[in-house]
Amino acid sequence: MLAVGGLAGCGSGSSSHAQSSRELALERAQFVQVSNQLSALEAAVRREVSASRAAWPSIADGLPQAPGGGLRTAVSTANARAKALPEPSFLADARKLTGPAAGIAGIYESYEQLAQRGWNLTEAAVQTISSATASTGNVAARARAAAQTSFERANSPLYIDAIYDAHFDLSLLGKSLTGGYEKLGGPEAFGAALRQAQVNALAEVYSIPGVRLEPHPAGVAKDG
Repeated sequence: MLAVGGLAGCGSGSSSHAQSSRELALERAQFVQVSNQLSALEAAVRREVSASRAAWPSIADGLPQAPGGGLRTAVSTANARAKALPEPSFLADARKLTGPAAGIAGIYESYEQLAQRGWNLTEAAVQTISSATASTGNVAARARAAAQTSFERANSPLYIDAIYDAHFDLSLLGKSLTGGYEKLGGPEAFGAALRQAQVNALAEVYSIPGVRLEPHPAGVAKDG
């Protein structure tokens, strides 16, 4: 049970103070829940990040004219790892979350959705371009393939930016975790329910060195 002292002594105070204490206790309990689930997601996120980093350098500046087999495999693997990300229960209850937990859930949801959509569309684009490159059909078939390829090339920067943005968002979780922990009272408030060392470990996992992609895609300015 979370020993946060949120309900202690609330009967003797004013009604507004009692409500504030209950809200604080709820925010702390939800923060623990979200933190524990992020810890459970760590292995799947690491797999997704690893696959993304393997494919990323070959697409960061745009899709190549003729995607080779190695790139197709790397993109397919990254897409599969993104699709395999488990759905944390805190997303199903996102509307019920309050305080720092709500912000953290929103950041994770953005990462998950952008990574899945970005890699899915990128793989489809790579497959379309590869098929068009190998096309030996009649004039009409080649014209259709050329039009599809032109469409994918025109839109692929959006897909690539989505992948980058997904991991940019994910890298914000570390600071959000440490900031939320401090805001809600830190080690003294959470006790054994969530120790400082646990928060520090999570913050390292969900950090810029841990999850962000390099190099930056064309048109994206560098930042800290």
